[in-house]
Amino acid sequence: MSPSQWITLGIAVTIAVLLVFALRWVLKHKLSRAWKVSRYLVSRTTYSGYAAAAVLGANLALPSRGDVGWSTYQAIEHSMRILMIATLTALGISLAYAVTDMILSRLSIANGDADRKARRIQTQVRLLRRVITSIIVILAVAAILFTFDQVRALGAGLLASAGIIGIVAGVAAQSTLGNLFAGLQLAFSDALRIGDVVVVEGEWGRVEELSLVNVTIKIWDERRLVVPVANFTTTSFENWTKQGTAITAKVEMPLDWEVPIAELREEAGRLITASENWDGRSWSCQVTNITESGEVVVRVVATAADTGAQWNIACEIREHLIGWLVAHYPESLPRNRTQFLLADEHEASYAARFPDSAFRRRDPHGIGEPEKEESEA
Repeated sequence: MSPSQWITLGIAVTIAVLLVFALRWVLKHKLSRAWKVSRYLVSRTTYSGYAAAAVLGANLALPSRGDVGWSTYQAIEHSMRILMIATLTALGISLAYAVTDMILSRLSIANGDADRKARRIQTQVRLLRRVITSIIVILAVAAILFTFDQVRALGAGLLASAGIIGIVAGVAAQSTLGNLFAGLQLAFSDALRIGDVVVVEGEWGRVEELSLVNVTIKIWDERRLVVPVANFTTTSFENWTKQGTAITAKVEMPLDWEVPIAELREEAGRLITASENWDGRSWSCQVTNITESGEVVVRVVATAADTGAQWNIACEIREHLIGWLVAHYPESLPRNRTQFLLADEHEASYAARFPDSAFRRRDPHGIGEPEKEESEA
């Protein structure tokens, strides 16, 4: 390349970069208040914008092959074309993320219906962003491949047998497509949202991420459970925040028959109504069962605003009532009872229960024959 060609190339790249700089300045300082998306565009396109401008300017200023005597110029020209596709793809992804960032920033996470709607839209927007990104990348890869003459010739033959190729691709990508449609189904059916509290495979946690392939659940002990998206459409799971965050805490205590129910109910009510974790809706203390081992099951329930408050108030009830029973009514704690009867007591009890039967008494040591009944005179 001649010096003039190099100068032309440099001027084209400089002009393109300056145009991007000027556009970013206008978006940041002049349009940021009137057009909310402008600041997200500036933030997201910092690197991709300059890179795309420089490569695009260089491609526009490249001389023709006849003006350059390099043997490798064709490979350089082809590389610049590929680089232009890649940088424009990165710019397109940045623009998509900027628009979705603006939408996500407007979603205020609060309690009640607003919280559910915000998390639903947030889940849908994030999933759509991933779908759009995947489509842009696939189109970019296809465009890069078709810059090669061999692939372009092969593509014409593939289009002629598109039906067969579609069937083969569908079978090969059955699992991937299944996860893709399962993710879209979850997002737009409102069955699962980012931030939902769920129980999956016996683990309690909160949905941290919902992608096209997996759902990441942050378990209460900081572990991450990664589950394929398709599992949520084929197997059942618990969603504790499907209709709202309000939930009920339940504490069951097996106690002895001597437990004073009225006093226990009064103490439970005093504790719950004074707790900051109670949302003020309802509470109760009832005997719900009698076990085969001879224990009464007392169940205390209290409503809470969310799962965190539910856990805390359940622990409060359990800890306080155990200490209160130990201090004031220790005989109410669970215990096993065994009753021993002497021989005379057993005989009197049997005779009282069955007065018409003849009770035969054995010898005191229990090894002799029963005593004979005296015959009537």
